[in-house]
Amino acid sequence: MSGEPMSGSEPDADTEGVPTVEAASGTGVPIRGNDIDTDQIIPARYLKAITFDGLGEYAFYDQRFQDGEPTDHPFNEERYQDASILVVNANFGCGSSREHAPQALDRWGIDAIVGESFAEIFAGNCLALGIPTVTAPVQDINQLQDHVAEYPDTEITVDIASETVSYGERVVEGTVDTAQRTALLEGVWDTTELLKSNRKAIFETAQSLPYIEDSAIEGAPGAPGGDSGDRNAGTEAADTTDASGD
Repeated sequence: MSGEPMSGSEPDADTEGVPTVEAASGTGVPIRGNDIDTDQIIPARYLKAITFDGLGEYAFYDQRFQDGEPTDHPFNEERYQDASILVVNANFGCGSSREHAPQALDRWGIDAIVGESFAEIFAGNCLALGIPTVTAPVQDINQLQDHVAEYPDTEITVDIASETVSYGERVVEGTVDTAQRTALLEGVWDTTELLKSNRKAIFETAQSLPYIEDSAIEGAPGAPGGDSGDRNAGTEAADTTDASGD
């Protein structure tokens, strides 16, 4: 892809390994139409994959190919092959809550999505990947789509901090959901990495629970001073915790 997410300062000790996302820059690709659902973004038959690896090639697959032949879908056009900013219309990502949809777009090379509006769960799944979803008025979106179609090499900058979308000499005032904006700018959008970076605090909490034995904690994978290869002990600890929550 031509663009890359722009990270800010280094993460602090509490968010080690989770970069901040302050902006994304690159060329754009317009996907026109309202109510484009997650089944269009990634057909259900591709949800059987064990991992998300390689999912990008199936993004918009049924719109890109009909009877085995490529269509004129923007994702098939040569001029958009390196684009990293997706420009969409209203209620993008509606339908099922499948996280495969933003995963496919991410693996295609999309770093940010600008549109009129987004389905809430889809936007949340995008946030989990560090992909900002920025909204702007319909007129501004239509103008941006038209501009990208006419000048596909135009650099677009999506600034999360200032909530703006810049291209050419134009600056569009956009909106980023407050919770999303905070998570991206503070580097707390990747919950998995947050858990990993706070491993010590997690094990300290586990040690304070009366129903988990010290031997199980000490042998759990990643435990301070423990045997990272003893996965059975870690499973026992997890099973004990699950049982207590029933």
